Amino acid sequence: MDIILKNLELGLKQNMEHLKSELGTVRGNRPSPKLVEDISVEYYGQKLTVKQVGAISVVPPREIQISIWDKNAVNIVAKAIESSNLNVSSSVDGNVIHINLPPLSQERREELIKIVKKEGESARIGIRSHRDEAIKESKNEFEAGKITEDGKFKAKDKIQEATDKANEEIEKILEQKIKEIEE
Repeated sequence: MDIILKNLELGLKQNMEHLKSELGTVRGNRPSPKLVEDISVEYYGQKLTVKQVGAISVVPPREIQISIWDKNAVNIVAKAIESSNLNVSSSVDGNVIHINLPPLSQERREELIKIVKKEGESARIGIRSHRDEAIKESKNEFEAGKITEDGKFKAKDKIQEATDKANEEIEKILEQKIKEIEE
């Protein structure tokens, strides 16, 4: 039974990390290095990310600077950023790329909130899947005689408790991201 709960908790944790990484790419009203760090760049025949070809920093209130290590890659990175789904323009100053993020319109905020909610629902679906799998495993252990009927019901209660806790955490993450978008 402990193995079932540990597997469930591991699955739930992975689900949360995936949600956080997905939401990190959604633009809030503040600049974040996560917006650009995973944009793919074709560099000498290799697919690299922006964070692999330069250092990313934030200049308040709405600017992201990328210091590219190889001067030959500056224009390639700038084009990759402009062709990404961020809808931003960049300016090049030597080895530094400046990205000014315009304030979000109300329409764009609403779009981003819908995206955030969709990601949250995907995470909830993943949690339910992990919960159902854990309940199925405990039922199989009961049928195999490894745990008692009381053990099966206790396992189901603990599984549901862990699921509820994960759903609460998702709600907190979503509220925080929506608040960030609305700022």
